Amino acid sequence: MTSPERLDPAPVLAPELDPPLLVLEPVGPISALVLSSPHSGNVYPAHFLAASRLSPLALRRSEDAFVDELFVGALAFGAPMLKARFPRAYVDVNREPYELDPRMFNGRLPGFVNTGSIRVAGGLGTIPRIVSEGQDIYRVPIDVEEGMARIEALYKPYHRTLRELLARARKVHGQALLLDCHSMPSASPALSGSDKTRADIVIGDRYGTSCDAIYVDCAETILRGLGYRVLRNKPYAGGYITEYFGAASQFCDALQIEINRALYMDERTMTKTLAFESVARDMSIMAGALAKLGNDTAAGLRHGHGADRTA
Repeated sequence: MTSPERLDPAPVLAPELDPPLLVLEPVGPISALVLSSPHSGNVYPAHFLAASRLSPLALRRSEDAFVDELFVGALAFGAPMLKARFPRAYVDVNREPYELDPRMFNGRLPGFVNTGSIRVAGGLGTIPRIVSEGQDIYRVPIDVEEGMARIEALYKPYHRTLRELLARARKVHGQALLLDCHSMPSASPALSGSDKTRADIVIGDRYGTSCDAIYVDCAETILRGLGYRVLRNKPYAGGYITEYFGAASQFCDALQIEINRALYMDERTMTKTLAFESVARDMSIMAGALAKLGNDTAAGLRHGHGADRTA
């Protein structure tokens, strides 16, 4: 990325990404549960593809493909879903707003940018430098102005919309429960080792700091009952979304779920397998249980029963 070549300026918002995100609303009453699918976006702007040294299929290796479809059944239980249309290789909303790697930009980054995080060092900042397999995305550096424009046009609307959905749930129920939905490659560290120790699903609650244990216990119990091998927090304890929205100051419980992609898709061709519908049904069962528990817990708190995690 040291070539003097420069890319043509990108549009402020690529036309393919209008709108940049979608909110799928439930038909019935709103539950306390809100779903977020930040990494399932699969609309790759033409300018981005032209700037990349990788094939479209290689870029998709970072994508949590079809995760939004796996969890869409939650709408039947009153849970809205926010999903990004843009890919995480373009903008990763599961990061701080300004985790940026100066090596990948033309020009000087603003002083408020976090250039020293572990995620930036690994090439996986808000504007990623690499895909999940460690390959550089760009042929040449991109302009600082383009990176900042992506954050304004994509990152900030996603987080603003998620805040609004959680605020609506709190207004109706007095509290909110966030389920941040992801998938993990079958080559993940969580899937190494013997069959007895490999995980189908990893639930993250930031080691107990982002979510009341009753919700994590509920999700784990349902999933184990459905036959899945479930781990907690290792190696995925929850990213920025879980950490930020699950902080006590947000008056929200937040947990992250990671699903082994080999359970429902062919990772080589990025296509669904016959098992997809079965996994989707199971995720709907788990989401329905969380929605009911969230509603019941909120009702109990309103009537003076139980204790809030933030108390």
